[in-house]
Amino acid sequence: MKSLFWLLCLLLSIGSVPAQSPAPAKPVPTPPVAGASPFAVAPPAEASKPKAKAMALFDMVKQGGITIYFLIGLSVLMVALILFLLLTIRRGAVVSDYFMKTADSLIRKQDYLGLLAACNRRNEAIANITQKALDFATKNPMATFDEVREVTQAEGQRQAGVLFQRVTYLSDLAGVAPMIGLLGTVIGLMSEFTRISKADMQQAQMEFAGGTAEALINTAAGLVIAIPAMMIASLYRGKVNGLVSELESAATHIMALLSAQYKRVTAARAAQTVAQPARRA
Repeated sequence: MKSLFWLLCLLLSIGSVPAQSPAPAKPVPTPPVAGASPFAVAPPAEASKPKAKAMALFDMVKQGGITIYFLIGLSVLMVALILFLLLTIRRGAVVSDYFMKTADSLIRKQDYLGLLAACNRRNEAIANITQKALDFATKNPMATFDEVREVTQAEGQRQAGVLFQRVTYLSDLAGVAPMIGLLGTVIGLMSEFTRISKADMQQAQMEFAGGTAEALINTAAGLVIAIPAMMIASLYRGKVNGLVSELESAATHIMALLSAQYKRVTAARAAQTVAQPARRA
């Protein structure tokens, strides 16, 4: 009876032991390739996709059609205009401190010939205004000072118009460039529609996508020219307003000096005229 009891306990203990999972198989080492470095890293399973190369500039110009050459010419003209504005629309080219000091000294000395020579040497707006006033005064000795002032104001308005006109050239270029780009796009789309109308449907869809991208190159080029041109034109327009204000102030100062000298000379002539009959008497 005891032996039967111990046999039953042994059978129960064996059944309660959990089944062990089989040991994982060890990876079989791959034999090294002859001539390969032992530290070489294996390439990834999936090959990386080649990156799309950017379209070369020459290819863009070639695909842009004939209008892209007009846009290239406008870009060169834009750079030339910006350099021209940089050299001409500045305070030293409109009203310089050197000329104002020279003009003030020469007018007080009544050295008008020296002032004319100084105006000829200086290519400034205020120098041109002063030269115009002196030329009119010397060629018309009987003219009143109000007439000389009118001539000065007219020349000042002309010089201000010249400054604004230089900025207008850049603004006009900024307006023309997108139009030429849009024209190139329309011409490109028209030729693309004509070409794909003769192809089958599947091929037409593929060719139309590529042709549309090529046609839009002109619009992009026009906007690339127009946006900086408009920004720079707006900047110089504000600068011209400030320079014109300084030009008006400088012209008023010179005319005030000339008016004082004119009154002094007129008073001296009147006194001399009154003194001559008194001497005769």
